Amino acid sequence: MTSPHLDVARRHDFVLLFDVTDGNPNGDPDAGNLPRVDPETMQGLVTDVALKRKVRDWVDAARGSEGRFKIYVESGEALNTKHQRAYDDLAIKSSGAKQAASDVDRARAWMCANFYDIRMFGAVMTTGVNCGQVRGPLQLTFARSIDPIIPLDLSITRVAVTREQDRVVAVAEEGGEGTGGKRTEMGRKALVPYGLYLSRGFFNPHFASQSGATPEDLELFWQALQQMWDLDRSSARGMLACQGLYVFSHESPLGNAPAQSLFERVHVARKPGVDAPRSIADYSVGVVEEGLPDGVALTRLVH
Repeated sequence: MTSPHLDVARRHDFVLLFDVTDGNPNGDPDAGNLPRVDPETMQGLVTDVALKRKVRDWVDAARGSEGRFKIYVESGEALNTKHQRAYDDLAIKSSGAKQAASDVDRARAWMCANFYDIRMFGAVMTTGVNCGQVRGPLQLTFARSIDPIIPLDLSITRVAVTREQDRVVAVAEEGGEGTGGKRTEMGRKALVPYGLYLSRGFFNPHFASQSGATPEDLELFWQALQQMWDLDRSSARGMLACQGLYVFSHESPLGNAPAQSLFERVHVARKPGVDAPRSIADYSVGVVEEGLPDGVALTRLVH
């Protein structure tokens, strides 16, 4: 019997909790790479795109050498080049906007079979070499911090300068000549002292049947959410860690209860007397399992 959370014929709604300590979980390029925030509440934000990028990188590291687990959205290769790979393998000649629907369907099926992130997240592949569109079964919301955060923008220095001419610039001194120059360079580093973030996600079995997603794909996704933080270590990221993963699985493909009513069963609150949270120990996390709707099973993958 397949575990409920691995069944691609079921609908799944899930809650992901992760935290950051002394790091920048998702910089905003429009704000000098400061951590993203909601300007009205000052709660921290992490985009769904950033979370999917971590999933893609982890899957590529774990299974990328295998044919079915290549990654479509990655640096170093144009997307149309990958589309052409499907056409070449299927012996289809590209004719742009006039491409036959049957050719597009075959190319789309080939792309789904070979790229993990297309099967799970979907893709628009109508650029240039037309491989159609895929609506992925797995979607994530923005992650939002439980409490407001205080983004810090710190100055840092480096003892090595970048350009040789900056190092050897002559400096006039009173009564003589010097040969000084820049000895250090200034930089900036943005971070969040601590933030506990919550994201919600959804798995749609109808789209899974169209993209060809399998229980193995779904199991790999749950593993990625737990382990991808260790692959993305850097001085800018600080300490990122998964602190909770709760999956509500429905017997019915259409769902046995509204997703929001299930999400409300996950309670995260700052403990009394804690003014400035600095670790997960400063929060209480609980899940109400009693009285779950008929046909809904809860799997605690991290708790």
